[in-house]
Amino acid sequence: MRQATPQLPLASRLIAGACVALLLPLVAFGAPRYFEHETAPGTAPLPFSDAVLAGDTLYVAGHIGIDGHTGNAAADPATEAHLVMEAVKHTVERAGLRMDDLVSVTVFCTDLKLFEAFNAVYRSYFHGHYPARAFIGADSLVRGAHFEVMGVAVRGSP
Repeated sequence: MRQATPQLPLASRLIAGACVALLLPLVAFGAPRYFEHETAPGTAPLPFSDAVLAGDTLYVAGHIGIDGHTGNAAADPATEAHLVMEAVKHTVERAGLRMDDLVSVTVFCTDLKLFEAFNAVYRSYFHGHYPARAFIGADSLVRGAHFEVMGVAVRGSP
């Protein structure tokens, strides 16, 4: 004759189920992979990662278009747009993904009149479908930037 297995109280079963649900992504995909912020030699590291890869999803932190000579945003908005998109591209590729893997992009801009100038540069970074995007006005951005771009990429997106 088989002995009855004691049942855990409902609250304990719910807590156990929640723990499994929280840990399953770590078991299935491994621990998140962090891409530390790259700084110039001799400068203090900033307290964030350029991106975090969790499974096949890459979360790209906000990037600005920094002029390598001055350490500030480029004076010309078109040049700055190119620099910021190059910074995003560098981070996405560092994680082993492509720009066409971006599924969502948020652009913060200090002057909404620069919308078309930004788009002229932005278009050149994608070969298939464009990601969903928001273009949001901002009072100011760090280092005098006109643009800050962040996004989410999924490996193998169409």
